Amino acid sequence: MNFSMVVVKTKKELLSELNNIDSSIALGLVPTMGALHQGHASLIKKAVSENQKVVVSIFVNPTQFNNKEDLVKYPKTLDADINLISAISKEIIVFVPEVSELYPKQVKTKIYHFDGLDKVMEGEFRDNHFNGVGTIVEALLNLIKPTRAYFGEKDYQQLRIIQKLVEIQQIPVEIIGCEIVREKHGLAMSSRNERLSKKIRQKAEFIYETLKTAKQKFGTESVLDVKEWVVKQFNDNIDFQLEYFEITDVNTLTPIIKKNTNTKQRAFIAVYAEEVRLIDNIALN
Repeated sequence: MNFSMVVVKTKKELLSELNNIDSSIALGLVPTMGALHQGHASLIKKAVSENQKVVVSIFVNPTQFNNKEDLVKYPKTLDADINLISAISKEIIVFVPEVSELYPKQVKTKIYHFDGLDKVMEGEFRDNHFNGVGTIVEALLNLIKPTRAYFGEKDYQQLRIIQKLVEIQQIPVEIIGCEIVREKHGLAMSSRNERLSKKIRQKAEFIYETLKTAKQKFGTESVLDVKEWVVKQFNDNIDFQLEYFEITDVNTLTPIIKKNTNTKQRAFIAVYAEEVRLIDNIALN
């Protein structure tokens, strides 16, 4: 482990570090659940380039896992994570709290009203997931009080919900969405990718290739035709099981029936491969 970097485990230690920082400087936050990869690295680099000081949190948040087995299997690679962060900048504060530090009384989820953003797609298949995300993100934002916080567009629905959270809770922070970083064959980078066999990980370019072709088809074909085409691709491929494919308005995340040239649309997909759940999305216009 690289000890030249500040790694704190308690709120008290974190606040002690933050209190040494001039309040006039820009502070960036990159919340993560660890098992860091180049997608996370791109968020951290952007935060470092746009702020004078950066906090990276590493915390596997129990309230956003509706599948307890998923929580148990979530990879923990703290030494490697700290080395990755240290290679970007040794000036970063790394916050690695225990569950009892962020949920001191009991592990409890707050209930939010996200104007329906949480009811579609991921919300439909992962009950209460976004309330769990909101609970931890609100806690971190209120604790750290960053100028800007950085989230990847791979979890685009989560990004929109965090933007809504900040709006409804009136938290003074700028939420920055960052482009999806992909493996060389196109699979969106995710900590879950490590659980795939080498063979299936290579074949998983199929997901992104399907999205890219769906985007092309969206230019000339109806929404229904595009959706039916995607379903057929997955029906014909035994390695991947489609959970959902949806085309939505980017702001409301409401599934669309007809194209509207006055608004932006995005395609979202969730797929199982070897019992590992993978998500991805692509801007359509």
